[in-house]
Amino acid sequence: ARSTDLDMVAVGWRPTVGNYLGRVTKPRILEAVREGAGDRAADLIGHLKKGDMAKEAERLLADSGWLPEPLRMVDDGIEVDPASGAAAEADDLPDFLSGDGEDDPADDEDEQHRVAAE
Repeated sequence: ARSTDLDMVAVGWRPTVGNYLGRVTKPRILEAVREGAGDRAADLIGHLKKGDMAKEAERLLADSGWLPEPLRMVDDGIEVDPASGAAAEADDLPDFLSGDGEDDPADDEDEQHRVAAE
């Protein structure tokens, strides 16, 4: 939706049991209801079985304008600076994926053993 500038709410898309709520997990349904209708609404349906929970979630989200993340136009007010976002992701990478250019001396030793074994 972002790449095509298509506002799914404006064209009338709503989460239903058939198109979304019946196809996701219970925690995802509760997350949707929390975002679209509030914590109290989510607490009211938390004890239900999935089928009933999905039906109630459809009712609760009907006029809320809530959309699953891939269909949203914006990130709900979350502003990410591309430079800082990339830096944060790089910090989360394991050392061997960070690309810092430093070789691990243990790797060299393993390589020597492999060559000697051939």
